[in-house]
Amino acid sequence: MAKEVLSKSALVDKVAEAAGVSKKDTKAVVDALLETVKESVKADAEIRLIGFGTFKKAHRNARQGRNPQTGATIEIAASDSLAFKSSVKY
Repeated sequence: MAKEVLSKSALVDKVAEAAGVSKKDTKAVVDALLETVKESVKADAEIRLIGFGTFKKAHRNARQGRNPQTGATIEIAASDSLAFKSSVKY
């Protein structure tokens, strides 16, 4: 059985149907939610949704790596990314 993958528009459709709200309004709310999460985490906030999970910033220090084609050592810059840890148990 193939795993179902939902696009953002499919997610909006499902939420709109479940909530009985228009797709236009649901899309606006989903867009606002995602933008708020991104901007808040970028500003070092941690967003905890009890019963769902936590969004926070994950930092990776600078490090050395290898170019797989040449084997040469390369410097990989430090970076930050958005991380999510689920609190849902399956």
